[in-house]
Amino acid sequence: QVQLVESGGGCVQPGGSLRLSCAASGTTSSIYTLGWYRQAPEKQRELVATITNIGRTNYADSVKGRFTISRDNIKNTVYLQMNSLKPEDTAVYYCNAFHPFIKPKRDYWGQGTQVTVSS
Repeated sequence: QVQLVESGGGCVQPGGSLRLSCAASGTTSSIYTLGWYRQAPEKQRELVATITNIGRTNYADSVKGRFTISRDNIKNTVYLQMNSLKPEDTAVYYCNAFHPFIKPKRDYWGQGTQVTVSS
């Protein structure tokens, strides 16, 4: 079992920045691939960024160059630094974890944190 607790959401003006954090706990959580997804109203949940246990990253095209995902394996925490925020980034952001070698794949989710970009 992996438990995920997000923090850091809020309201920001266009062009502003926010940093999301997600603390992971549970068995050997440092092995897990961690990531962020988001879901805007009336839209499907979509990938934002992921990072493997060795730091390999993957980003959605819509956030490349603006968002940076990182992790601290000592603290078992994953971060999402969001810069140059746009109104279309408004969504509930969810932390995600999965073990890269256990099949079938099982996803763990946090409770979500709201990010609102508005003037």
